[in-house]
Amino acid sequence: MRVLVVEDDRKIGSFVSKALQQAGYTVDQASDGLDGLHLALNNPYSAAVIDIMLPGMDGLDLIEELRRRNLNTPILILSAKRSVDDRVTGLQRGSDDYLTKPFALAELLARIEALLRRSSPLPSTRMVVGDLALDIRSRKVSRGDRRIDLQPKEFALLEYLMRNSGRPVSKMMILEQIWGYDFDPQNNPVDVLVCRLRNKVDRDFSTKLIKTLRGLGYVLESH
Repeated sequence: MRVLVVEDDRKIGSFVSKALQQAGYTVDQASDGLDGLHLALNNPYSAAVIDIMLPGMDGLDLIEELRRRNLNTPILILSAKRSVDDRVTGLQRGSDDYLTKPFALAELLARIEALLRRSSPLPSTRMVVGDLALDIRSRKVSRGDRRIDLQPKEFALLEYLMRNSGRPVSKMMILEQIWGYDFDPQNNPVDVLVCRLRNKVDRDFSTKLIKTLRGLGYVLESH
């Protein structure tokens, strides 16, 4: 799942982004309202965390503009403004939740998970391809009767491949989905991550699910 963080305080923005990444989310980050608007209009996000006091475009104006354009992405306001009136205004302008600074990281993550549960149109969080099963909510993966333990980026990659089962995904698509815009183009993180995932998902099984398509990228399929 991909989350947008719009926060002009670099320390807080980095703290929130890293925490979300460690929890298994892909994160894009903007430090002003206009950049946040551009990202939100051009990328699909499962949720957004938006500060109110932003340069370029105020956070409330940003939220209102997103709603005006019919973007229903769940939005959590993160703000130092603590009064009841401020919270009410934030909700009236289009946010789904409001968390005041300073905040507990555990509460931030719990609120985002709650937003995602409420916005999900389907109660089922389980995906199956062949004998491979992944449950998004419990973050459990199994193949046949064997449990497979994955690191956060391995889980994110497998979820992405399973959502696109039977369709090729390029290395650039994987980079943008898993790392967002925070990757070193001099390195080759996709091949390394795919290799790690294959070692856990395919190595001990006769049927290989993750396949390389020369010149195209990768595909996960059961035949």
